Amino acid sequence: MNPFEYIEAQSLDELHDALASTWDEAVILAGGTDLLDRLKEQLLEPKRVVNIKRIDALRGLQNGSGLTIGALTTIADLAADDRVAGPYRVLSEAASVIATPQLRNMGTVGGNLCQRPRCWYYRSKETPCLKSGGAKCWAYEGRNKYHAIFGGGPSYIVHPSDLAPALQSLDASVVIAGANGERTVPLELFFQLPNEMLPRETLLEANEVVTRVTVPPAAPGTRSTYLKFKELESHDFAVSSCAATLVMDGKKVRSARIVLGGVAPVPWRARDAESALAGKTLDTGAIRAASEAAVRDASPLGENAFKIPLTRNLVRRALESLAS
Repeated sequence: MNPFEYIEAQSLDELHDALASTWDEAVILAGGTDLLDRLKEQLLEPKRVVNIKRIDALRGLQNGSGLTIGALTTIADLAADDRVAGPYRVLSEAASVIATPQLRNMGTVGGNLCQRPRCWYYRSKETPCLKSGGAKCWAYEGRNKYHAIFGGGPSYIVHPSDLAPALQSLDASVVIAGANGERTVPLELFFQLPNEMLPRETLLEANEVVTRVTVPPAAPGTRSTYLKFKELESHDFAVSSCAATLVMDGKKVRSARIVLGGVAPVPWRARDAESALAGKTLDTGAIRAASEAAVRDASPLGENAFKIPLTRNLVRRALESLAS
């Protein structure tokens, strides 16, 4: 680990003063579960690390008109909060399956949304890839078992967050603060595909930080769930996941939002599956049609075609659980 200046910001004003105008000159430390790994592996060599844990304005969860979740709220607190477990079940379930209890106690909501890709080529100094300034995406013709089947190119990373698909299925937004003030961005626009923004994965500028997440009130008749497939029982990222939020009118689907994780560089909205459900009775035929539609446009690489039936079955199982 290379030497750096360490600052403990006590307020958002102090934070903005400490941040830099160029990426990776100054980095933010919250839970540290991703940042510390990258520092130790010398994937990052910042001049300054800014600890934001003492900024109380970034903590807590409020349940008024919808949810407001501070960026420093821990994943463990989110998973355990009864205000989330009821109308926002998909979010509670997603939080509860992230990593291990120890990491959930340290990891934060903002950090989970803004974590960097876990691609083994991107995380290796020996294989400089497109995202780290190299000439090619090594995964395209290399070992790509865990890489994208949707939205890939020119990089084939997958987004590692569990909270992001769940929040996106709830139509959440992030509030971003920077030197020029505050702005609110729908989560669906916050994440960027590699062909839109190759070096980074979000709309954040170098001197900006996510301060909170806002979730609109759950409509009457809302049902939601989150299913995740991982290879290890603990501390593993999603090979594929499905966040499903339906608004029901009796037995009919008034509206649906289905967002897939672990299969694309961003949380992937399965719009064809949503269309297959809208206005339909949530029966076996509608569920089968939606699960098939969810993977219709998949484009697998050499080693990850298995993600297509895996994802199709996750969508089916999620919808079946909401129909019962």
